[in-house]
Formats: sequence, structure tokens, C-alpha cells
Amino acid sequence: MASDDTAALRLRLFGHMAVDDSKGRSYLPRTRKARALLAILAMASPKPVMRQQLASLLWSRREQEQARGSLRQSVHELQDTLGAGWSHLFVTDRHHLSIRGAGLEVDALELAQPAVISAEILSRFEEVLLEDLNGLDPAFDRWLEDERVRFQRIGRTIGESLLARCEDPVASIEAAEQLIGIDRVHQGAWRTIMRSHAELGDLGAAMLSYDRCRNVLAEHADGRASPETEDLIGRIRTQAGAWRATGPANPGNRFAADQDMPTPPRIGPRRGRAALRLRVAPMRTIGADNDDGFALGLAAEISAGLSRFRWISCIPDSLWQTATAGGDPPAGAWAALEADLVLDGTIQYGLGRVRIIVRLIDMRAGGEIAWAGRFDRPMTDPLSMQDELGATIVAQVDPELMKHEGRRTAGRLSDDLTAQDLVLQALPAIYRLERSSFLDARRLLEASLRADPCSSIAHGWLAYWNLLYVGQGWAPDPAESSAEAARLAEHAVMLDPGDARAMTLAGHVRGFLGKHPEEAIALHDRAITLNPNLAIAWCFSGLAHVYSGQHEEGLRRINQARRLSPSDPHVFFFDTSLLIVHSLLGDYVSAVDAGRRATELNPLFSSAHKSYLAALGLMDRTREAAEVLVRLLELEPGFSVEDAVLRSPLTQPQDLARYADGLRRAGLREHAAAVEAGTRAANHAAIDLVAEAPHSPPVMRDVA
Repeated sequence: MASDDTAALRLRLFGHMAVDDSKGRSYLPRTRKARALLAILAMASPKPVMRQQLASLLWSRREQEQARGSLRQSVHELQDTLGAGWSHLFVTDRHHLSIRGAGLEVDALELAQPAVISAEILSRFEEVLLEDLNGLDPAFDRWLEDERVRFQRIGRTIGESLLARCEDPVASIEAAEQLIGIDRVHQGAWRTIMRSHAELGDLGAAMLSYDRCRNVLAEHADGRASPETEDLIGRIRTQAGAWRATGPANPGNRFAADQDMPTPPRIGPRRGRAALRLRVAPMRTIGADNDDGFALGLAAEISAGLSRFRWISCIPDSLWQTATAGGDPPAGAWAALEADLVLDGTIQYGLGRVRIIVRLIDMRAGGEIAWAGRFDRPMTDPLSMQDELGATIVAQVDPELMKHEGRRTAGRLSDDLTAQDLVLQALPAIYRLERSSFLDARRLLEASLRADPCSSIAHGWLAYWNLLYVGQGWAPDPAESSAEAARLAEHAVMLDPGDARAMTLAGHVRGFLGKHPEEAIALHDRAITLNPNLAIAWCFSGLAHVYSGQHEEGLRRINQARRLSPSDPHVFFFDTSLLIVHSLLGDYVSAVDAGRRATELNPLFSSAHKSYLAALGLMDRTREAAEVLVRLLELEPGFSVEDAVLRSPLTQPQDLARYADGLRRAGLREHAAAVEAGTRAANHAAIDLVAEAPHSPPVMRDVA
């Protein structure tokens, strides 16, 4: 039995199932059927469940005797997994099974009857109950759906209670968004969001919320907004039209149930337009061999690619040409012509090659060139060249724009910044990973969320901030920060399922912190489908494949990220990813080269030092390893092989074994420093697994 009075076996059933003790050791059964058995018993705890009922739920398509035999196998697996420390909680007799006793903590039981009602409690309902156990058995699927509906009702009741307590529009929007995270078709919550935006004077946000509501409803059977919702949006549209036509009639008026519509108050500077406006001008062909068709096609390819980035608003050049030629653009389009930046370029042909030079020109700074790039290619099929060059240019424009906008907003007071400006101001500190400025970046991201609670971009970047906070070893409570990262990432995807960056950030949280690479791969694939020019999605996708043991495919995807954006702010991360996969493939020469580049580009990124150290250890380069070890321990004092294994997202025992072996040979101590008076407990089960796993000696590929 667990001897520590504070010891607990914690079962997480919301999201992806996890079973851990108070020291972070995992007791999750290996097979999905054993996990489902444990989940059913935990949901019923402390009451016992009949063996016959369990067999019918989990093996409904088998004969009775065969089903009971399969149940016995799962019982044995569960007993072995819980081991001597926790098997006393698993009570068995001839007819019943149960899990109960002191020290058992089940999140579902806590949420079924919460001690307090709070926004934090409500946020836990946003995850799906036993998300990774779908499709196990028809009977189990029906049971699981019933339980999910039951918990949705509980979460909806809590959300409605919290919403009723809100006394101001901003708090109402936040509470209603949480409620929608649990019940996406809750039209009362949607109406609250619309009405609250109108009360704040942001009629555009109110109408956008209606569009979001309508899109969600279209995915469900009925697919129609209620008469109450339609009546509300009708009044908002009427007021918006009156506002545009006549201006304010009753300054300071607020929208309420007994008033027709609000008169919008003045919108402060932080409520500016969200997207950066970028015009892609036609490419100019230099020389006698003009090919206007290729130039126009390339500009169109770039425009289409850039439009996939949620934070960039591309102005169609046809609209620009209509306006500048004296024509009449579509209604409401004149404001779009106020471009923040222009992307133009030249094309030159010669000796079977084509040279393209593109420039980003900041119109707000009097035509200053923010960035320029040159691309030389052999002449090939024009359509293929358009595809390849368009993708490469787009992939490099996105990070260059982010760097430029981050520099432009640096030093400005947050009260003078829009929600998007606040995100862009935070990004340089996130890339640098200098601790004090990194912590300040969180303040900027949280300010961005306060300015725009519905921003998938801010949610996604704050999720990534928490991921790095854990990865750098800075989080005082890694479990709490990991859960926060998961919540923010999932919410970002919910807010905008078409945001590729939010999708891939959510995938990286699943793969790196959640250690579920298969789920991460699915999210990354979706992100790449949404935006195939997003370099970081290719890198994250490659890493997820590496975590699952698919090294060659991982290498291909990481190399694609580097080809797309060789000067990306994340290039140190790309090199770290190459370092990891080359080490696992046995190509230690390439691994060390990548490690040297990664640590030189960002000497504060601790993950690069860890993998670099392991690669040097596997090559027995002790002098270089000693230097890297000193730098690593400066970044993460007390880091050990044990910490490395427990925190590593690698899922294959042989990969973990190789990583741990390299760290040991490089001189990293096995355990964290012992406390003054005593000794550290015995190795965790994960450490034992790694130490015993078979692994091969270093394989030196001849890559010279």
C-alpha cells in the first residue's frame, strides 16, 4: 500500500485518460479495454459493478463465456498495472468489481458534485469525457454518449448559473463563451454575447458573433436560429444602419431588454481592426522576354497563400485597380484600400533561370522597406514554378511580417495597442526565451485576451507560452501549466476551426505535453490542409511523427519546414527538431551539427542543450559534452536523466533508452540532487523501463 498519507491515485477521465500518483508516475493500463474497465469502475465508485454488466458493455459482440474470459484478462492487466502500491483499491469478488478507498481521486466524480461553482470548475467541462476511448464497442459507445450528455447537462447548469451572476458586458461575454465551450448550440449564451458586444458599442463584433452562431447551428440537425436570436440580430442590424446614416442620437445609451438598440460609445484604440492589411501588387517583368501571365499568376498564388493566415487581410489587387482607375469598388470596400503594407516584386529571366525579388513596403512608415528576398530558380513548367515559388515566398512573408510588427510595436504602451498589436509585441520575447521578458510576454498576451476574448490567435499563443514555460523548467507547477496550455489550445480551435496556427499549436500541446502523438498528428495534418505554407505546422507535425517512432517521415516534414522558411524566428526550433531525429536515426554527425546551430541561434533554449548533450554523449565527445552540460545546468539547475525521461514526449522505449544513455555518457547525473538530510526514493517505473529497454550502441553514418 502507499505509505505516504498524502499519496493519491488520480484518475483523469475528461480529455485523454490519465492515471497518475502524487509523484507523477503513470499507472495507465496498456490496452484500451483495460482503460475502459477502469473508467467504468471509477465512474461508479465506490459502488461495485457486476461482472456480467462489464462484459456486456465491453465485449457485446462476443459469446458470454468468451466475453467473461476477456474480462478476466483485463482484470489481470489492471491488477498488474496498479501494482503493489495501488492494487488494494481494486476490489474483486466472484460477481462484482469495484475501485474505491482512501487516496482515490476521480475528476469526473468531483465535477458531478462540485464543492464550489466557479469559472475554473466550468472550464474543466470543456474537455470531452474519455475522448480517446471512442469506437471501443457499440454498447460501450452508447454508455459513453449517455455519460457525456449527463455531464454536459451538469456543465450547462453551472455555466448558466455563472452567467446569471455577471453584472457587466465584458464578464458576460467571458462567461457566455465558456458556456458555449460546453454547449455550442446554447442560443441563450450566443444572444448574451451579441447583446453584450452591442452594449459595449461594438456592433461589428455583435454581428460577427451572430455569424459564428449561425455557422455552429448549421452543423446540427435543425440548423436554424431561434426567433429570439433572429429578432435580436435584426435590431442590432437596424441600429448599425442608423448609426452609419445619422451618427449618435442618444450618447451613452446602453442596450437593454426595454430599449430598442444602443448608441455605440466611442471605441477606444484597443478595439481597432484585427487583421494587418496587405496589398499584393502585380509583379513587374524586367527585360525583353516578358511573361505577364506568369507574373500575374505568381501574384495571385501569393495572395491566395497569404489569405490563409488569420492575422493577415489580403486586399485583392483587382479591387485596388478598380479604385485607382476611377471605378466604383463594391459597397464598403473603400476602407480596405488603406493598406498597411504592400508586397511588390520584379521578375527577370536569363540563361534558363528566373530571378524574383520581392519587397515588403511599410506604407505607414513612408514606404520603408521592411523586408526583401531574392529567389533564383531554373526555368521549369510555369505552373509548377508558381506553386513552389508562391509557397516559399508566402512561408517567409508570414514570419518576416511578425518580426517587423513586433519591432514596430516595441516600447509602445499597451493602452495604445490593439489586441493583435499586443500579441505581436509579445512574440519577440517568446522567441528569445530570456526569462524576465518571457514572463512579461504573458502579461501582454493576457491583455490581448482581455481586449478580444474571442481571439483564437491570442489563445493559441498563450497556450504555446505555457508549453515553453513547462519545457524550459520554469513552471512551479508543471501539471497546472500543462493543463492551462491544453485548455487554451482547445479553446483556440473551438473559436476558429479554420485557424491553422491555432490547430497546430493545439497539436503540439497534445504531442509534447500530453504525450499523445497520434492525436497530435491528426491535428497537424488538418493544419497543413488549412495552410500548407505554415512552416511551423510542418515542423510540429514532423516532431509528432518522431515522438511516435516514425523517424524518416518526421525528418521529411521537418526538412520541409526549413525549406519553406530558412530565416524563420523558429529556425532554432527547426534545428533542434533535426537534432532529435538525426540522433534517433543514428546519424550523430548530423545531429551534432544541428545541435551546434540550434544552441548558437538561441543559447537559452534548454531543449536544444538536452538533445545536443545526448548526441555528444553517444559520440563520446566528452570535452564538448562537458561544456554543454555546464550551460544546460545553468538553464535548468538540478536537471537529471530521471527528469529527462519523465518529461520526454518520446513514446518508444528504444528511443527513450537511446536518449537516456546519451545523457548518462555525457555526464548528466541520474537523479536530481538529494535533499540535505536524506536520499531520493527509488527509480520511477519509467526509469526502470528505459534502463532495461534494449538499445544499440552508437551508429556512425558516413555522411562526409
